[in-house]
Amino acid sequence: MIRNLIFDIDGTLLDSVDLHAAAWAEAFRAFGIEVPQAEIRGQIGKGGDQLMPVFVPPERLEREGEAIETFRSELFTREYLPKVRPFPGVRALFERLKAEGHVLALASSGKADEVERYQEIAGIRDLVDVATNSDEAERSKPHPDIFQAALARLGHPSRGQAVVIGDSPYDAEAAGRAGVPVIGVLCGGFPEAQLSEAGCTAIYRDVQDLLDGYDRSPLRRGLP
Repeated sequence: MIRNLIFDIDGTLLDSVDLHAAAWAEAFRAFGIEVPQAEIRGQIGKGGDQLMPVFVPPERLEREGEAIETFRSELFTREYLPKVRPFPGVRALFERLKAEGHVLALASSGKADEVERYQEIAGIRDLVDVATNSDEAERSKPHPDIFQAALARLGHPSRGQAVVIGDSPYDAEAAGRAGVPVIGVLCGGFPEAQLSEAGCTAIYRDVQDLLDGYDRSPLRRGLP
């Protein structure tokens, strides 16, 4: 059994990817930057420090990047966060995992108060052992910082005793750079082929599918 499980939040536990993309699109428009929401969606999973350079020229990013990020953060909290819902089976999966003896961690590029709110929305606050946030990572995914912070909080488990569960290729890339295998879920909207190419060792439809197949999963049986 793999004891330490590190979960991404957005798109993995919470149905929030489209909402984040909409908030970014609205924030960019407020600063006169027109970007199709579909293009932004493909970048969700990165933090703002990695997402904005894709769409904002360097000189504008240096001048206005902090203002854009602050605007987006406040907009998301005010207009979009109340619409976020957990995917089916999140609490049931965490209850099963705790009963089986797993240690559960969350690794998010969100701010500390956002991660607290996410745990409330998902209904798992009492089941989470470790939760990291942007304060613990200099760079966001696909850099490994946030997973390295989670591993440190877990006491640097030995090889084979930790795995990441995430929905995006950026989760897989970051986990790989941190030396941790990753299990993918499709509920964040990224294609299965893209997750496989990024390094996912197993892929499930969503957390309910992972719960239903727990006894045969790498979480229970370990990785080859």
